[in-house]
Amino acid sequence: MITVVVAAGVVSGVAAGCGGGLGPVDPMHTGRPRDGGTLRVVGSSDVEHLDPASAESVGARGLDRTFARTLFGTVASNVFAETIPVRPDVAERLPTRANGDVGADGLTYTVRLRGDVLWDTAPPRPVTAADFVRAFKRLCNPAAPSAGTGYFTSTLRGMDDYCRGYARLGAGGIGAATSGSSAADARAAATLAAYQNGHDIEGVRAAGDRTLVFRLTRPASDFLSLLTLEYTAAAPREYDRYLPDGPLFRQHTVSDGPYRISEYRPDTSYLLTRNPAWRAGSDPLRERHVDRVRITLGQDSAEAVQQQLETGTADLAWDQPVPTSALPRLRSGHDPRFAVREAPSTSPYVVFNLRSPNNRHALADRNVRRALAYAVDRSALVKIVGGPAVARPLHTAIPPGTTGYAPADPFPTPGDSGDPATCRRLLASAGYPGGLTLRFPYRVNSVHRLIAESLRENLAACGVRTVLSPDTGEDFYGRTISDPARGAAGAWDVAAPGWTPDWYGSNGRAVLLPLLSGRALGPGSTNYGGYDDPRVDALIDQALTAPSEARAAEAWRRADRTATEDAAILPLLDRSHTIFASSRVRNALFLPTSAGYDYTRVYLAQ
Repeated sequence: MITVVVAAGVVSGVAAGCGGGLGPVDPMHTGRPRDGGTLRVVGSSDVEHLDPASAESVGARGLDRTFARTLFGTVASNVFAETIPVRPDVAERLPTRANGDVGADGLTYTVRLRGDVLWDTAPPRPVTAADFVRAFKRLCNPAAPSAGTGYFTSTLRGMDDYCRGYARLGAGGIGAATSGSSAADARAAATLAAYQNGHDIEGVRAAGDRTLVFRLTRPASDFLSLLTLEYTAAAPREYDRYLPDGPLFRQHTVSDGPYRISEYRPDTSYLLTRNPAWRAGSDPLRERHVDRVRITLGQDSAEAVQQQLETGTADLAWDQPVPTSALPRLRSGHDPRFAVREAPSTSPYVVFNLRSPNNRHALADRNVRRALAYAVDRSALVKIVGGPAVARPLHTAIPPGTTGYAPADPFPTPGDSGDPATCRRLLASAGYPGGLTLRFPYRVNSVHRLIAESLRENLAACGVRTVLSPDTGEDFYGRTISDPARGAAGAWDVAAPGWTPDWYGSNGRAVLLPLLSGRALGPGSTNYGGYDDPRVDALIDQALTAPSEARAAEAWRRADRTATEDAAILPLLDRSHTIFASSRVRNALFLPTSAGYDYTRVYLAQ
C-alpha cells in the first residue's frame, strides 16, 4: 500500500476534498474557477533540455506539459494514488484486448487519435499519427539524444537498429553540442531530417492520419506507461528545420497544448501565453485558466524565493522546495499554503564516475566504492532536507512505492550516521591508505550545497579530500555529468543528482534501466557514471520478459541488490516534496513526476 505523506499539523489543509475538474482540490483552493491573470513562477536554473525528446528534469516535465502532448498521460492530484493510472490524452481511448486494440499475443498495439487536437500553426492544422512517428524517430538523434531511448530500443521492433544507424551520423561529425554557427546548425538539421525521413522504425507505423500501430519485440505490461513520457510527445514537421534542442529550436517551439512559449530568454525567463488553437473539449488532462505564465530564473536562494511566495510577489517556485529553515514555522502555524506531497524518489544519490582517470582510476574499483559507502551520514542529510516528515534514509536504488522495492542495507552503519573507521580500513585494503582527492560538482539551488558540504565532511573523516565546485542545474545535468567525454577526462569524480521515476505504478524499469543499465550508455545517458555489469542487464531482461508482475518484481529486486552491493551508486534519501503556493493560487494539484503543481490547472483568486 502507498501511504500519502503529509506534513504534521497541516493534514486539514491538504486532505482530499471535492471540487470541479479532475481530482481533489485543497480546501483553500475551492471556489468557482476564475480565468485571467498572470501566474508568476520564480526559481534558479533553466532546463537542461527544452526539446521534449531529450528533456529529463522534473522542471522540464512540468513545462513540457503546457505545450507538448502525448498519446496518454496522468492527471494531477493531491492524492498520490490518483496520479498513477494511465489515461488517454491525444489518444481517443486506452487500447485493450477487449476493444481489439491490443493483439492476442500482446505484441501489437493500435492507438486511435482524437481528430480535434491542433497545432498552433498558421493556419492551425491537426496533430496526426505522422507527428508521433516523427517523435519516436527524433529520440536517438545524435545532436541531443534522449535519455529515454533505452525504454524503446528494448521494446519496439527495429528501434535499436534504427538508432544504431542514426548514431553513425554523430560519428560523422554531428556532435552532442551545437556548433554555434547557424549555417552549420542548419546543415546538420537537414542531415538529421534526411535520415529520419529516409528510414523507418518497423515497430512504429502510421496507418492513416488518425491511427498508429506499434509492434513490440516482446510483451510489455508497462507499454502504455511508456507512451505517457514527454519524450514521445508529438513533433510537428517544423522541427525538421532545427537542430534538436538547439538555439533556433528553443525559439521556435510549436504547441498543441493549452499554452505556447511566446518569449524565451535563455537562463533568464519564459513567457507562456494562451494557444488559440487549443480547445478544452480536446484535452481530458489539462485545463486553462490563467492568461499567462511568467517563469523568472536566476534566483538561486531558496530563502529569497520563499519570501517572494509568502509576501505575494510570486506564486509558485520553479525548482526550489521550501527551505528547511522555514519548515518548523510553517508546520507550527498550520499554514494552508504549505504541503508535503508524496513523490517516491531516489533523491539525492551519490554517483561515482567510473570513467575517471583520477586517483589512478580508483573509482573503477568496486572495493574503493564500497569503502566510501561506509562514510555517508544519512541521518545528517535527513535533517538538512527537513527531518523524517520529509525524507527517510534509502539504501536501495529502487525507492518505496516502486515495483521491485524491498528494504535492504548492504553497508549498515550505526543509526545511519556513517562509520569512518570502516571506511578508512577498507580504503587502505583497496590500496589507498593515503586517501583520495575527489572532484565534486554540485547544484547551486535549493539545499544541494548543504548536502555536498555534509558529504564532504563525511569523506574527510574517512581521509578523503573533496573539491567542491558550484554548477547550475541546467549545466549539471545537461553537460557536466551527462557527457561521457568529460567523465573520461576526469572533470568530475562524484556527484549527487536526484532521480524521480518517469512514471509510477508498474514502473520497475523506470529506475534501474536509465540509471544502471550498461546498454543505456552514451551522450545524454542518465547512467552518468558509466556503470556496466552484464549481470544487471541480464536481470533487467528477466524482469522485462517475466510472465507475471510478481516474477518481474523479484528480478528488479535482484538487479537492484546486485548493483547496490557493487556500490554502483549510493542511494541516500527517499524524499517527499515540500511545496508552497501564494495566497492567490487556487486549484493547486500536484504532478509527482514533475515535483510541482500543474500550471494548466491553476487559477488565481479575485
